[in-house]
Amino acid sequence: DGSVPAVTWQRAPRKRPVLFPLLETGDVFIHSTTRRSAMVGSVRSMSFIALISFVFIGGMSTPAVSESGSPADGFGLHVQAPHMMADGNIGGPFHHYCKGISDEIIQCLLFPSTDPKAPLIGVEYFVAKDLARKEVPLITWNRNFHDHEVEIATGRVQILDIADENKVKEIAAAAAKTDGVIYHLWQPGQKVPDGTVTIPNSVGHKFR
Repeated sequence: DGSVPAVTWQRAPRKRPVLFPLLETGDVFIHSTTRRSAMVGSVRSMSFIALISFVFIGGMSTPAVSESGSPADGFGLHVQAPHMMADGNIGGPFHHYCKGISDEIIQCLLFPSTDPKAPLIGVEYFVAKDLARKEVPLITWNRNFHDHEVEIATGRVQILDIADENKVKEIAAAAAKTDGVIYHLWQPGQKVPDGTVTIPNSVGHKFR
């Protein structure tokens, strides 16, 4: 009947990664770009940022960012995925620590491992599809962006620290409404970053 049962949220113990399930094409969560449409249809019109914020900020007891907080706060969603590097080789998998910064954009910090002293090697932005495809020319999108629904469907993406597969599916459904663009700032094999910036893509990327 389209309703979502109430769920009691708590931080899950660290267990083996749970693969994003292959997504069905139904409209479990549909991103909405206008205030009017965002108020229609209850859960089905919930924005992907609102959903993900509820799951990984409220659900995982990650402290929400307050007005007095720092931009460094709130990167509580932990995702792992490989990248197709600029040289054509598969790199990673890389650890993405993410948070929503608006109703249309999530930003992620990329690390090669979970070591507390792991270097920040890149960033990735999740952008609502309607925004990305309006603002980015198709030739640029095909070169630099990727569809997260396509990437998730490959089975190579993992979400860590959440054992409940229903929560994982909800996050996956929300993320599938976005496109991604990745910037690698510290290239493989370098002892220090030298200013070279590359734009990898997702493994399994398909042109539109």
